[in-house]
Amino acid sequence: MSEPLAGVPTTKDGTVEGFIHSTDSFGAVDGPGIRFVVFVQGCNMRCKYCQNPDTWKIGVGEKKTAKEIIDEALPYRPFWGEQGGITCSGGEILLQIDFAIDLFKQCKKLGISTCLDTCGHPFTREEPWFSKFKELMEVTDILLVDIKHINSEEHRKLTGWPNDNILDMCQYLSDTGKPVWIRHVLVPGITDNDDYLKQLDAWVKEHLRNVEKFEVLPYHTLGVPKYHKLGIPYRLEGVETPTEDRVENANKLLHTADYQGYKTWRPGMSTLDHPVS
Repeated sequence: MSEPLAGVPTTKDGTVEGFIHSTDSFGAVDGPGIRFVVFVQGCNMRCKYCQNPDTWKIGVGEKKTAKEIIDEALPYRPFWGEQGGITCSGGEILLQIDFAIDLFKQCKKLGISTCLDTCGHPFTREEPWFSKFKELMEVTDILLVDIKHINSEEHRKLTGWPNDNILDMCQYLSDTGKPVWIRHVLVPGITDNDDYLKQLDAWVKEHLRNVEKFEVLPYHTLGVPKYHKLGIPYRLEGVETPTEDRVENANKLLHTADYQGYKTWRPGMSTLDHPVS
């Protein structure tokens, strides 16, 4: 196991509860369509550019069952459209995999599209976790996966951990035809490096056949006040948002325009029968 999980899941009347940080009733950038977004509490990564250090602590937050989440989300269903639905984000949702399984199973019974937003760090092929992950994938329509750095040592410097198991998860998702959107945060002096961008482009092109969309997310400093409020040193003080020309450069080097599958993707589609390129 690459890291400890969030502990034995708590239950309410025998039902799994999740530790919830917050929800967003109208998420427009959290997967296909308009989505109700569940942000769970807890993450073991310590990304230098993390904008939500208030989600790091494990085992805290408001406890909610899957039914409570769905009851909260259903009033917004008329806005979701053909592609929208519910997204589980974080923190790191895979630290609460039992809750995610329960929530997504209930979603599928109601015909609700499911999206998982993850950095992939808890991923392992060790049992019993891997069987749970496969069970979760059976009720997950699509994933948002943040590849933070293609170089494992640079990934460790940026997040505190290497990326080997994260890339292994990406490979597994491709092999099984699970659609993904790849995201890459462009940070001046860290990920905004032509050589590393070319390496990331080559790796995705060579290994993955399931990428519906590839997004470059410009680094920003909107979360810095949270660090000051929590008394946590912010390790990227002085780093500015990348310029438009550097964002354009990254998009060109990563060939993000090549990934157009998201335009025709619909919930339930596998990339094994829905070629993306």
